[in-house]
Amino acid sequence: MAVEAEKSGSDGKVWRFCKMPFWQGRNGSSSLTSMHNNANQQNQSHQSVEHMSLQSSTTVSSVAKSFLPSRRRLRLDPPNKLFFPYEPGKQVRSAIGIKNTCKSHVAFKFQTTAPKSCYMRPPGGILAPGESLIATVFKFVEPPENNEKPLDQKSKVKFKIMSLKVKGEMDYVPELFDEQKDQVAVEQILRVIFLHPERPSPALEKLRRQLAEAEAALEARKKPPEDTGPRIVGEGLVIDEWKERRERYLARQQVEGVDSV
Repeated sequence: MAVEAEKSGSDGKVWRFCKMPFWQGRNGSSSLTSMHNNANQQNQSHQSVEHMSLQSSTTVSSVAKSFLPSRRRLRLDPPNKLFFPYEPGKQVRSAIGIKNTCKSHVAFKFQTTAPKSCYMRPPGGILAPGESLIATVFKFVEPPENNEKPLDQKSKVKFKIMSLKVKGEMDYVPELFDEQKDQVAVEQILRVIFLHPERPSPALEKLRRQLAEAEAALEARKKPPEDTGPRIVGEGLVIDEWKERRERYLARQQVEGVDSV
């Protein structure tokens, strides 16, 4: 009987221990809390790593974009130089072709580090999509100093061409570039290169050809517009048509007068 009582008592303790939930025990509670904390820490570290990687990729992409050259709106010819014949003590000319390669109208503007001895014609303008022109640049050549050789003289003068997209056709005013400074792009910094005026070279021949085209275009703009058709006056009456009607009327009157006689 005593043995059976001990068995029943031990069985009861075991049963009560088995019925007790595991999360109510001290060891079970601490292990569960530590597991939960570890999981939270791992999740937070994973999120921080993802955030850092996203920030680093964004930074790398922004830095890479800053190194990439911006898309140019104008095509220049020559692309980065201005050729001048070297004639000390005289005002010489250079030329540069400018073409709008955008699908919208683009305004351009010249700037120089020597505005007192250099000027451009035209100093600025607006080009339609695909339109081009040849600009003429004037510069006074300083005589060489000391024992400097003529063509060894290095000019410190530089020119800059800026561009700005505009909405449709409009009159060019330099204030456009001041009103929209954030949209202005520097197309190119042009260096001055001197050429021997008596020594033939491809650059000199091209310069002379561009100057001739620029002069021809300037003369064409100076000419008055040709009369392409009859002028419309008042409420749409056409002068030439009115003259023709009047001549026909007079001719008809003369025929009728002859018939009556």
